[in-house]
Amino acid sequence: MFSVIFPGQGSQIVGMGKELYDKFNLVKDLFQEADDALNFSISRLILQGPKEELDLTTNTQPAIYLLSCSIFNLAKKEFNLDLNKAKYFAGHSLGEYSALSCAGYLDFSETLKILRIRGDAMQNSVPKGQGGMIAVLGSTVDVIEEILRKNKEILRAQIANDNSEGQIVLSGKISDLEKLIQILKDNSIKNVKLPVSAPFHCDLMSNATKIMTNELNKINFKTGQNKLISNVTANEIKDLGELKDLLIKQIENRVRWRESVVHMIENDVNHFIEIGPGKVLSGLIKRINRDVKIDAINSQSDIESLKI
Repeated sequence: MFSVIFPGQGSQIVGMGKELYDKFNLVKDLFQEADDALNFSISRLILQGPKEELDLTTNTQPAIYLLSCSIFNLAKKEFNLDLNKAKYFAGHSLGEYSALSCAGYLDFSETLKILRIRGDAMQNSVPKGQGGMIAVLGSTVDVIEEILRKNKEILRAQIANDNSEGQIVLSGKISDLEKLIQILKDNSIKNVKLPVSAPFHCDLMSNATKIMTNELNKINFKTGQNKLISNVTANEIKDLGELKDLLIKQIENRVRWRESVVHMIENDVNHFIEIGPGKVLSGLIKRINRDVKIDAINSQSDIESLKI
């Protein structure tokens, strides 16, 4: 059995999808629909840049979604690959919205607008320069949680992403992360500052939670075709009521990607198909389990060689 998975922020590059855009009217049409829905040329930003604007969270989120959705629809409609035969759909952070849309829970244009709002809300929840994120390498969730517990009187930080074996991302105020970096160094734990401008997936995102609660309450989700795995629970989403609640909680809660992948494998998934720019999730899954098959699909040749 296979699962279809969708990447999150960080996979974007200027020019992503250009080959498919130039060759296929289906992709051109979706890019034009996105421009119309957002009232600005996100297609030009994706294809031509500048990078600084594409990397703004408010642009990055709908841009990655647009390309993921374009590749998904191209594989289905031009190459007759029935990706909805997948046992599960899942995505990393904003990728969860790509999964929702491609599985039929949300309309294409509606998702674009939601992600534009989500990106803007997350970007502006904390004043620029006050929050950040660090990646911790070669440690475990248990070890990091114990360090945070022992030092809770002097610093406040949260695990934002449990990505894979040996890769954990933490969020917090810059002042707290600087203290944490020193503590990690004293414990011989390697860490890297990430080039982000906001501390995603922690309680500093509370303003974004308020905005997204208001926006998501306007949405009437449809019953989709595929089972979804939630970032918040690393388990199947049971109903539409739970779906809305989990998407709201996702803003401030840990992305349990490692646990999500383990859950899917334990439920008979042995093939993961990553739909979207880059191969970030494919790399993470290799660290979680080297025995499963992984395909990253972001070009015509990738689609043509895909076997399901």
